Amino acid sequence: MNVASSLASGPHPLPELAASAVRQALARAGLARADSVLLFLTRNFARHAQAALVAAARAAGSLQISGCTAYGLLTEDGWLLDQSGAAALVIGETETAAEPDSPLLSFSGHGTLPWGWQSGAPRAGLLDSDATAWAHGRLADDSCAETRLPRLRTRIACATGLRLLGETITVDAAAGYDLQRCGGLAASDSLQRCLPAELRQNPPLHQIVVIVQPGLPGVPILGVNGDGSLSLAAPMTAGTRIRWAIRQPLAAEQDMRQSLLAAVDAEKRPNFAVMFSCLGRGPLFYGNDDRDLLAFREQFPGVPLIGAYGSGQIAPVDGENRLFQNTVVTLLYESLHV
Repeated sequence: MNVASSLASGPHPLPELAASAVRQALARAGLARADSVLLFLTRNFARHAQAALVAAARAAGSLQISGCTAYGLLTEDGWLLDQSGAAALVIGETETAAEPDSPLLSFSGHGTLPWGWQSGAPRAGLLDSDATAWAHGRLADDSCAETRLPRLRTRIACATGLRLLGETITVDAAAGYDLQRCGGLAASDSLQRCLPAELRQNPPLHQIVVIVQPGLPGVPILGVNGDGSLSLAAPMTAGTRIRWAIRQPLAAEQDMRQSLLAAVDAEKRPNFAVMFSCLGRGPLFYGNDDRDLLAFREQFPGVPLIGAYGSGQIAPVDGENRLFQNTVVTLLYESLHV
């Protein structure tokens, strides 16, 4: 299989950036044309997406182009934020059949996971509010697009980047979205007890979540109330077993490395990968560097990669498709040919 990626950037969202990214990727792959292309553009292409798609299709010699606009872009060569850019991954020598369990690559510009995507076929992808999405070379009228890369086996690594705090406790009292008491204490006191000493004075609530079930998205904390209860982003019921967790750079990087190791086939190197990250991760989280991207490059040197940063990441968990935040979902693609 011939596959390669490329990242092109410039001061303005011009269609030529999309064409340039495709041409550079084709040259790297040793291809004259592509059978299929994944194309991600920065947000400022929203009004120019159609022109960029046409330019990319002409450069690729193919209409099989799928992707979306996003907050930022990345490839194995680096990341791009706050500048116009296009990331392209070109694939040649594909077949028409697809693995039955290969997830649908899904791109959405909605504010929440579309209702019809929550069940049914497994999906993995990116949600970025107000994004423009496309599949098979055409813009999606409802800002939702999907595609499936043919004849490839897929392994999914989902790194939530959470550090667990304390032991599992039971919810003693809750009223709708307000968590009142848990573990025999007021909710805020229970959280305080589990936090590291240096964080107790001013808890970083935006980095703390409630874990109801391992592997599922954590429930964010919206605020602390005068009675010691905590307002959550999802309702809670008495008797539920929960655990506190926090996002911290070192723990997130370790989780990323472990998720990649757990997903990979030790006997087979992936042909390429697609990464969906959060605008709350990457350089903005790690301090002007994307440690998640670094972990990928160290684990899979030379493997072509394309990805984007958005407000939500989509991944299948326990038979349902879930919307994550502050998570990195990496799809490792392997050819079925030995």
